[in-house]
Parts: sequence; C-alpha cells; structure tokens
Amino acid sequence: MTKFSNEITKLFNISFPIIQAGMVWCSGWRLASAVSNAGGLGLIGAGSMHPMTLQDHIRKCKEATSKPFGVNVPLLYPEIDKIMKIIAEENVRIVFTSAGNPALWTSFLKERGIKVVHVVSSVKFAKKAQQCGVDAVVAEGFEAGGHNGREETTTLVLIPMVKDAVSIPLIAAGGIGSGRAMLAAEILGAEGSQIGTRFAASLESSAHQNFKEMIVQIKEGETIVTLKQLTPVRVVKNKFYQRIHDAELGGASLEKLNEILGTKRSKLGIFEGDLEEGELEIGQISGAINKIQPAREILNEIWEEYCAMKKAICT
Repeated sequence: MTKFSNEITKLFNISFPIIQAGMVWCSGWRLASAVSNAGGLGLIGAGSMHPMTLQDHIRKCKEATSKPFGVNVPLLYPEIDKIMKIIAEENVRIVFTSAGNPALWTSFLKERGIKVVHVVSSVKFAKKAQQCGVDAVVAEGFEAGGHNGREETTTLVLIPMVKDAVSIPLIAAGGIGSGRAMLAAEILGAEGSQIGTRFAASLESSAHQNFKEMIVQIKEGETIVTLKQLTPVRVVKNKFYQRIHDAELGGASLEKLNEILGTKRSKLGIFEGDLEEGELEIGQISGAINKIQPAREILNEIWEEYCAMKKAICT
C-alpha cells in the first residue's frame, strides 16, 4: 500500500493515520508492535501495568519493531511518577495521556523531546489541552468503550466542534472500526483515527480469548454507559452490569457502588475471561465486528476501504 502523508503521519513518522488505542488489558507489546509494523501507530496501554511491567513491554516492543510506537498513560494512575520516569529512561518518543489534567506532565515530556497527545471528550478539554502545549488531541465520542465523557457527546457532533476550536492536529475516536467511518471522521475534520474495539479483537491483543469471542458475538444495543455517579464507563450488559444497575436504581451510595466495582473488575473480565462477573469495557462498534483477525489484516482492510470510498466519492 502507498504511504500516505498528512499532519498525523508526519507528526508520528508513520505510513497511515491509524492509531491503535492504548486499551487496558488488551494493548501489550505484541499488539503495539504489530500495528506499528503494519504502518500505523501502536500504543502500549500502561493503565493496567505496574511500572516494571511497562518497562518490560517497552523493551520487548523495541525488539519487535523498528517503527515508531507509543505509550498511553492515564494521568490518574497511582504510580504516575514511576511510569513517567520509565518512559523517559526508555526513550519512548510518543505518549498519549488521558483521564487527568495534561498540565501536570506535558512540560516534563516535551522537555525530553517526547511528542504528547491528550485524549478529550469535549471542546472545553480540547482547548485546555492545546493551552498545555500538547502536539495533538484525540477527540473521543460517546460511542467509545471504557471510560467515557460526562458530556455524552457523540463522535459525529464532537469532531467538527473540536476542529473549529483548536489549531493542532485532531484524531477522531469512538465508534470507528472501518474505512468508511475513518473517511467520515476525516470529512468532519479529523486527520487520523484512533481505533480500539476492533484491535481488541485481534490475534495479538492480550485480552482473554473469551473476551475476544464475546466481541464478535455482541449485537447492537448490548453495550451501555454505566457508573455515571463514579466515572462513566461503557460496558457489556452482563451479570456485573445488572448488579450495578440495580444498585443505582435502589439509590446505592458511592461507597456501595465502589464496593461492588472493586479494584480488579476489568482485569477479571478482559484479561481473565470471566464474562459474567467482569467489567467488560467495549465500544458500540462491537456490533459490527464479526471475526478475530491479525492486527495487520485489520489495518489493511480499514485502509483499503478508506481509499476505495474516498476514490468513489471524488470521481
């Protein structure tokens, strides 16, 4: 496939403006290196890793690819100081930050020559991220899996509003799993697309096989955003979700909801494969995914469809 050039591919020195999301329990070095080797940007998801585990994944990713890759860091991570120190020491060149204030770490990273991208769910936070000096933003709509914005703004609405509000490159996320969706995001103003759920169902994803098979079986309407009193998160409707739903309807306190959630609920579902008691974080696009594939095949299919659809529109 012919190498593509725009602000995102230039920023990361990649062939195609396709970014694999840094998903907890899914995005280890195998997936990140596979996406990078295919011409996109692979991300290691630090949110589910202890500092030494992250260091191991970074080193293995370096061995598996000579192409650019990055690390996604939730800024509310309890050992954030150690994580950032490892990223600097291991000479990681690209960091995507999320779930927190970018003002806390952007300068630290930029001073070390690291490109910084922040994930936002609103125009307000996109403007703040730009003010903090990030190189680009990911605008993630309400369709996305995992932790979500309280604004409940969909990707279709969010992307053009953020495009009008900031001058830095914009990456779209939330509900994107095909070339058609990627082209739509581009028309709305995005210069790249971050894709999570479809890569979660890849062969290289570190998620449990049960979780991957569940993704390809999910139908429209079988995910929902819950835990809005704590931190909104899109999950599959299973036994765990029903317990949370019933507790919320019953007026449960925040303490009670935290007790039900526990500390390792997403690991139980995504990494260990408990589809009933686990917190199964996945996006609405799961309803359109029907097979588990190698990451390279996924990227190639998305890009080929994008090119075909763009050619059809322009001729």
